[in-house]
Amino acid sequence: MNKIAIFVDVQNIYYTTRQSYDRQFDYKKLWQRISNEGKIVCAYAYAIHRGDDQQIKFQDALKRIGFTVKLKPFIQRSDGSAKGDWDVGITIDVMKIAKDVDSVILLSGDGDFGLLLEQIRNDFGVSTQVYGVPTLTAKNLINSSDIFHPITEELAL
Repeated sequence: MNKIAIFVDVQNIYYTTRQSYDRQFDYKKLWQRISNEGKIVCAYAYAIHRGDDQQIKFQDALKRIGFTVKLKPFIQRSDGSAKGDWDVGITIDVMKIAKDVDSVILLSGDGDFGLLLEQIRNDFGVSTQVYGVPTLTAKNLINSSDIFHPITEELAL
């Protein structure tokens, strides 16, 4: 049976889905779709912790679906900008897990992950899939994946 690992860049998916469809992403539908492809051996959702009730409810919903939620604190800089990037954390986890699975599925539109997908395919022979909003997903990320799944309104709530 195909062993699958899922990695979700929650902020990226939230903002790209909201910008394109003015709706939220349906993680439950995603889980059902991917579980038809094989056994999900791990699923991580990387998010920013702001401590508000709505966000805590969302994180609890992800946990009920089957995701392990990893949180970083929200950092507001004095100039008004914010920091909350999980790229390095996602990369480390993917590199640790890729050798033990058949497929890595990444949900993000961030082109920085293109090199990561190429590396794990070359090093571990793992297949790579990306879910992203087509108009907001970097071309190099799409090209670096074996399969690109466009997030359309079908996967929005």
